[in-house]
Amino acid sequence: MAQRVQDIGAFEGHSPDQARPLGGYAILMGVFGALAGGFATWFRVSGRELPERMEARDLALVTVATHKASRLLTKDRVTSSVRAPFTRYEGDGGPGEVNEAARGRGLRRAIGELVVCPYCIGVWISAAFAAGLLVAPRFTRWFAAVLTAVFGADVLQIAYKKAEDAL
Repeated sequence: MAQRVQDIGAFEGHSPDQARPLGGYAILMGVFGALAGGFATWFRVSGRELPERMEARDLALVTVATHKASRLLTKDRVTSSVRAPFTRYEGDGGPGEVNEAARGRGLRRAIGELVVCPYCIGVWISAAFAAGLLVAPRFTRWFAAVLTAVFGADVLQIAYKKAEDAL
């Protein structure tokens, strides 16, 4: 007997050739939305006002810091212990980095995909930096500056190694 359309699960048939934790993704999006909404509500109730715009220097600082924080959280060897419950080691990556893949099913897999993807987690990190600039701008700028300096040092290390190899 043919199954009626309304009897098919909401995510069934979406990605028949790949296991996609769509329910887990939905939970993560809900968590992100709840955190953002909770922050916005708290911010409004606190009587604070949004600035007219973000200064270009803050945007540049937060952009580089978001990139570096994303790489640190998703690829760095030392932060493997944070990712380990959700990932499987696959091999060495770039300098000081590893390649890992998400493991498990459902929410565990969705979290695994989030914590191995610098592009995916970048949204969460940039939102945290934006919130930080509103609530604690001095600390946020200091922390972002540290990450930006580490990024600059990484670029210099790579350039130095390439120059060394060319000699």
